Amino acid sequence: MSQSFDFREPDFLTVGTLGPKGQREFFLQARSEGQLVSLKVEKQQVAALAEYLDRVLNELPKQSGLAHESEAATPPKDLELREPVIAQWTVASLAIAYTQELDQLVVVAESFVDDEDEEPFQARFFLEREDVVGLIGRARTIVAAGRPPCLYCGQPLESRNGGWCACQN
Repeated sequence: MSQSFDFREPDFLTVGTLGPKGQREFFLQARSEGQLVSLKVEKQQVAALAEYLDRVLNELPKQSGLAHESEAATPPKDLELREPVIAQWTVASLAIAYTQELDQLVVVAESFVDDEDEEPFQARFFLEREDVVGLIGRARTIVAAGRPPCLYCGQPLESRNGGWCACQN
């Protein structure tokens, strides 16, 4: 049964994949108070999330008492997907918010809806800065681990074609 989630203090928030290159499925996954939630996302959503979080993090006011932001950012080490990876629902949109009083970033995911009278499910994940740094690094690693792009058109190369792209004709 699909549902909404509000993780105020997640143990972790990560992204990961299942399946071989070219057929990978991407997931956003979190755990809080023993509840494990996996949401299906697209590769482009993961890449965009990492880039946007990076920009937002760099624009936030520096934490008091620190000479440099990286002093506070000790990202979590284990950001692998946890089993079982079963998608609760597919993410239609992602948004980012910042709570100044808590100094936390909030990742908000909304589900697709089939009927316009239907309300989308929503998942909110409240993250400390170091968790955001870890998520950004993990997302970039996962996206880069895919098939290399064609030098001419940028589309992923199919290994079954020996790295050849139709745009080269």
